[in-house]
Amino acid sequence: MKYKSDLFLRADHVEKEIVADGVTRQILGFDDSILMMRAAFEQGSVGYVHQHRHSQVTYVESGVFDFTIGSRTERLNVGDGAYIPPDTEHGAVCVEAGALLDVFSPVREDFLEERKA
Repeated sequence: MKYKSDLFLRADHVEKEIVADGVTRQILGFDDSILMMRAAFEQGSVGYVHQHRHSQVTYVESGVFDFTIGSRTERLNVGDGAYIPPDTEHGAVCVEAGALLDVFSPVREDFLEERKA
């Protein structure tokens, strides 16, 4: 196995990476087939529109987000979720400060490589 995190990761010990203006991420567990992360957003910050080869599910832990997947945009609140198929454009605008839990399959190798750089 090329990638594998520790078995237990405590949020207060995991580095918060700045990924955009007002957006940080913490990688909270992974192996070659899956990765989970927490993305925290300040009000008004933007998760830019992008796409990747990975399947993704997102859970709104806190806050309110206008989430776009393909040509559809919907407002997601605490407890809501979304599924993003591989190679589908998506992004989010944070309406009220909050956090998203994102799970990717397979692992986001690019995230792990960025940490080494």
